[in-house]
Amino acid sequence: MAPRAARRSRNARPLDLVVFGATGFTGRLVAEVLAARSAAGAGFTWAMAGRAADKLAKVRRAIAAPEDTPLIAADANDPAALAALVARTRVVITTVGPYQRYGEALAAACAEAGTDYVDLCGEPVWMARMIPRLEPAARASGARIVFSCGFDSIPFDLGVVFLQAEAQRRFGQPLQRVHGLVRRMKGTASGGTVASLLATLDETGRDAAAARTMADPFALTPGFRGPPQPDGDGAAYDELAGSWTGPFIMATINTKNVHRSHFLRGHPWGTDFEYGERLMLGDGALGRAKAEGLAGATRLQNLLLGFGPSRRLIGRLALPQPGQGPDRRQREAGFYDLLFIGRSADGRVLRATVHGDGDPGYGSTSRMIVEAALCLAQDLGREHTPGGVWTPGAAMGLALVRRLEAHAGLVFAIEG
Repeated sequence: MAPRAARRSRNARPLDLVVFGATGFTGRLVAEVLAARSAAGAGFTWAMAGRAADKLAKVRRAIAAPEDTPLIAADANDPAALAALVARTRVVITTVGPYQRYGEALAAACAEAGTDYVDLCGEPVWMARMIPRLEPAARASGARIVFSCGFDSIPFDLGVVFLQAEAQRRFGQPLQRVHGLVRRMKGTASGGTVASLLATLDETGRDAAAARTMADPFALTPGFRGPPQPDGDGAAYDELAGSWTGPFIMATINTKNVHRSHFLRGHPWGTDFEYGERLMLGDGALGRAKAEGLAGATRLQNLLLGFGPSRRLIGRLALPQPGQGPDRRQREAGFYDLLFIGRSADGRVLRATVHGDGDPGYGSTSRMIVEAALCLAQDLGREHTPGGVWTPGAAMGLALVRRLEAHAGLVFAIEG
């Protein structure tokens, strides 16, 4: 489809948003957020999609969505049904993972049809594979394909974008190195996130190239390699933060997305930019003991997860499954507090915080992906963000920061 024809087709579509996977645990939360935002007058048309129309109808009743909210039956493995779905809407929100198993057909349908796409993907091996496959069609059709629009990696990706924008405004130059630190967090990993992690580990155990992708901080920046990046393993003292730090499990995906955002923006922070991400554990002997204990536990966890039989046993017995998650009280009690500290080439230091209300893997994530979809649908024309495969930080940047602060319970602020 030619770009001009795709644009006419998008403008004539009856729906602004469709949430695909609305009968799953996270998908239902997303649908609930959409119903509330629509009822509050956010000004969009939307529908729910999934494999079974009867289950979709139950979700519609359970979340008190209007009875005329459209329901679309479509299976992730049915290309014809997916093509019909994406032709009806301007943006697709998909919560159906692991994406490496269920995501390619829908993403490809969106890229071909000029339909914008947002997901919750934290699977860098799949993302690295999809970028060259989807980019030509998305550029031709005008589709904006945006991965990682949940807790991985919006608060981290946009936290760096926000900090760097402030550094440019205050110092007239970027920060050469940024430390991303999880200062405090209360919440749980979603069953879908766990399933994605285990599926990725299965693939890296079978495929040496996939293992190299997981280990490469520049796996999502084809044609560009920056300098050596901070080591995320082991215990380390962070002088800028004044704290001992330990490994953070999501750094593997978040750091890659930060570097891809920088790459897509044309390297405004310099081709020598460095970014590391860790858990902040306090100063003194106690902080060091916590950091060393976490590093040891992480090594053991990685050893167990790297062994197929123990990985399958852990997946069955010890971790949340897709479709499971915390109740409303637990989701509302969750939060996260992130600290970003950067140093410029001439030694000046700037600190920013990102605070989010709600369980990071569910309550906050469901609101973030909705605002990402609405940002594409309502705020950013293709003259600002053309078709292609994007990150939230590169596609939406500070426009999404403003939405998240207004509607998703996030606060971005300069500290000190």
